[in-house]
Amino acid sequence: MTPDAEPTDRPEPSFLSGGGRGGTPSSSTVAAVDAAITSRHSIRAYLPTPVPRSAVEEILAVAARAPSGTNTQPWKVHVLTGASRAGLSAALCAAYDDPEEARRHTEEYAYYPTQWASPYIERRRKVGWDLYGLLGIGKTDKARMHAQHRRNYEFFSAPVGLIFTIDRVMQQGSWLDYGMFLQNIMVAARARGLDTCPQAAFTPFHRIIAQHLKLSADEMVVCGMSLGHADPGAVENSLVTERVPPSGFARFHD
Repeated sequence: MTPDAEPTDRPEPSFLSGGGRGGTPSSSTVAAVDAAITSRHSIRAYLPTPVPRSAVEEILAVAARAPSGTNTQPWKVHVLTGASRAGLSAALCAAYDDPEEARRHTEEYAYYPTQWASPYIERRRKVGWDLYGLLGIGKTDKARMHAQHRRNYEFFSAPVGLIFTIDRVMQQGSWLDYGMFLQNIMVAARARGLDTCPQAAFTPFHRIIAQHLKLSADEMVVCGMSLGHADPGAVENSLVTERVPPSGFARFHD
């Protein structure tokens, strides 16, 4: 990946005690950064507590420091609150609840593989059944599965909904850059006591989203995200997914 063009005289972060990039961060700084990353998990129920626009702007400003090839910065963000969020949610839920209408909507890009293989299929199944198990949803309870998935289109009752788009001319490398931007949003939110849920569930309904947000023909929907204060009383928010340790995915070549 080509590094960003950045000024060489940019001041170093104050938490580096030794000065310059060779400085040593304090243990409290390491713990704070690590906590913002490791405490992030997908929250699927939110309190109605408002999130100030200034907080959203701060998060986006921090997230925009994500690297991108030759500093292209391919991200575009649509922030929805109040009536705009409610209007889009209503349209999406109406389409999702109508089987015939829902079949007319498909993704513009393949998020998941067309043919699953191990170990990915086992991980996918486990997180799904772990969530449904917490909610008391059985394997044959299609109505409750539908209702739970439907909550995606309500942004899980979060006061802020985010829709992310990208210019169609951008290629795979820019989508990698976009992932780092999305991660930055989620980590910056945690640093401010907020939670998120990244959501690919929006992608099949890109035409409805484009209509409501008046997207140009050049914009492609990447995903959505819920943002707000987690509901501590919601059992689904107790789900914390497993992670493979480094020994399971990293090889060290000496």
